[in-house]
Amino acid sequence: MYYILSLLAGVLISAMVAFNGGLTEAYGVYSATVLIHVVGLAFILIILLVKRESPFIKRHAWFLYTGGAIGVLTVLFNNLAFGRISVSAILALSLFGQSICGLIVDQYGLLGMPRHPFQKRKIAGLVIVLVGSLSMITSFEAMAVIVSIATGATIVVSRTLNARLAELTSVRVSTFYNYLLGLSAAVLIFPAAGLAELAYIELNPSPWIYLGGVLGVGVILIFNTTVTKISAFYLTLLSFIGQVFAGILIDVMISRELSVHNLIGGVLVTIGLCANLVMDRRKTTQ
Repeated sequence: MYYILSLLAGVLISAMVAFNGGLTEAYGVYSATVLIHVVGLAFILIILLVKRESPFIKRHAWFLYTGGAIGVLTVLFNNLAFGRISVSAILALSLFGQSICGLIVDQYGLLGMPRHPFQKRKIAGLVIVLVGSLSMITSFEAMAVIVSIATGATIVVSRTLNARLAELTSVRVSTFYNYLLGLSAAVLIFPAAGLAELAYIELNPSPWIYLGGVLGVGVILIFNTTVTKISAFYLTLLSFIGQVFAGILIDVMISRELSVHNLIGGVLVTIGLCANLVMDRRKTTQ
């Protein structure tokens, strides 16, 4: 079940990147980031009210609440890269950043996560994953490439902190704090130019561009459920498979063309992941 949820999270992430990109084109990077968190916070508040669940009953270690603030960087980096390189390229570069960060978290059990030491027998599968990821990148703009890779690291750290808080509270309360702290951080760190940009916001006639915040809530709820159940590295690859095939579909809808190299890259990533999963299963059954 957790593998399926991870795949679903990937599909939602691709759609979220596209919606947030549309919001950025309409309002600008700063305003879009704030609006995404406002929509997400409003949506999770409605869920908490329906569930009659209070997020203020008990306090925990302060650093567990910082996942949302770190997540602001994820949204900001995605918004900066959108339109400069393809959605598939953003996802491929983010996978690279997530994979490196995920392997480190697994290797040393950082942030209170279970240890999953790296095993040399997985190298062949990882090579296939790397080749598949690289084959999806056709254009390079230095800034977009750098922030897309950085996005991967922020995703791993943010979702891990959120999941640790969810263990102590609930997946919904943790999601609430993600958006509350994320919105606070977005408002505080944006320069005066960004805040001035907010003063000229007008309602956009395309309501779909506001759905990124709603989809983000779904993604965080899923990650809060799955992060402590499977390794950070496998969670990254599974969600990426969902992202890449959904990203291919989105690119087709935007450009009206099917990217064969992106399709091949996605298939290779899937093969590499499946190879490592099969090896793990064999080891477990021995």
